[in-house]
Amino acid sequence: MNTSNREKGRLRGLTAAALAEKVLSDKPLFILDVRNESDFADWKIEGNRVDMLNVPYFELLDGVEAVTDKIPTDREVLVVCAKEGSSKFVGEQLVEAGFSDVSYLIGGMKSWSEHLEPVKVGDLKDGGAVYQFVRIGKGCLSYMVISGGEAAVIDAVRMTGVFTAFAREKQAVIKHVLDTHLHADHISGGRKLAAETGAAYWLPPKDAEEVVFGYSELEEGADMTVGSTRIAIQPLYSPGHTIGSTSFVVDDRYLLTGDILFVASIGRPDLAGKAEDWARDLRATLYDRYKKLSEELIVLPAHFGRFAELGEGGRVSARLGDLFADNPGLNIGDEAEFRKTVSENLPPQPNAYQEIRQTNMGKITPTEEEQREMEIGPNRCAVHDQ
Repeated sequence: MNTSNREKGRLRGLTAAALAEKVLSDKPLFILDVRNESDFADWKIEGNRVDMLNVPYFELLDGVEAVTDKIPTDREVLVVCAKEGSSKFVGEQLVEAGFSDVSYLIGGMKSWSEHLEPVKVGDLKDGGAVYQFVRIGKGCLSYMVISGGEAAVIDAVRMTGVFTAFAREKQAVIKHVLDTHLHADHISGGRKLAAETGAAYWLPPKDAEEVVFGYSELEEGADMTVGSTRIAIQPLYSPGHTIGSTSFVVDDRYLLTGDILFVASIGRPDLAGKAEDWARDLRATLYDRYKKLSEELIVLPAHFGRFAELGEGGRVSARLGDLFADNPGLNIGDEAEFRKTVSENLPPQPNAYQEIRQTNMGKITPTEEEQREMEIGPNRCAVHDQ
C-alpha cells in the first residue's frame, strides 16, 4: 500500500524500508508496540525522534480506551507486533477511536529484522567504492567492495537478493564472498550467495574444522583482488571472538573488523564456550595486532549494538585512533581486569546461537521460516550490554 497517500480515517501499511527511511532521516514517529513486555524489553525499534509505548496486545482485546490519552494526535502513529496481525487489529481500533494518521508495520518485527539499507562508505583510491549494508533491525553490517566491474561481499546475511540486485544496479559481477568468522548470531548468506553467483566462498580454516561443505581457505597473506584496478583485500588473522576471526584491510584505508572490534565495544569470546581460552587471543588482537596498524584506518565492524552508533546517512564507522582513545574495551590496562570484563557478567547470548552455528557449519538445514525464528532478537555479539 502506498504510504504517501494518507487517507484520513483509514489504516495504512508501512513497509520496513519506508520505516527505515523515516528513522534514518529523523522524522517524528510514535510507536505503539503491542508485543509482550519481555519481547519489547529485549528488542525494539530505535530512532532519534522515535517515541514509543508498550502495551501487550491481550490488554487491548476489548478496546483501546485505556491508551488513547497516551497516544499523540499531532504525528504519525505506527502499531507494531511480531508478525503483523495483532498490529492491524489494534490499528483499526485506533482509527475507529478517531486517530487519523495510523499505520501498521507490514510483516511486523520479522520484516524489520530482515531489512537491509545500503549506504556508501567511501571511494577507493583507484576507482570503485565500499558500501555498507545496514540491517537496522538486527544490528548486522555487511559490505560490498566494487571496483572495475567486479565485487566482493563480506559477511553477507541470508537475504542474498539484496546483494545480487545491488551488484546488478552497479554493473558489477560478484567474484568473491567472504565471512570474517563463523557467525553465531545470524545465519550467513555467504555460501548461498557464492552458489547463486559462481563466486568463490572464503572462510577462515580455523573456524571451519566442523563445516561439511567445500570452501576456499582465508588465511593471512593470501591477498585477493577485486577489479582491474587490483584493489587488495588483505586478510589479517585476528582471533578472539572466534579462533579463526580474520579482519580485512581494504585499499590501505578501511579495516573490516568482523566481530572483534565495534564502534562502542569489543567482541565477546564466549559463543563457542571458550571465553577463558580466547580472552588472551582477543587482547593480543586488540592491544597488539591492531595497535600496529595505522590510526587513520576507518573501522567498519560487522555489528552495532545501539542506534546511537549510526552516523551520517546511517553508516557505522570510526577512525581506529579515535577508538583507541574512546572505546572502553580498548582501554583496560590490567590484563586480569580485561579477562574478567570479557568473560564475566556478559549480556545474554544470542537467540538460538547454537543452532545458528550448526546451520552455518552446514550440519542442519532449517526451513526459511525456521531461520527467521532463529534470528529474532538483537545480535548481542559485544562484551558491553546493549
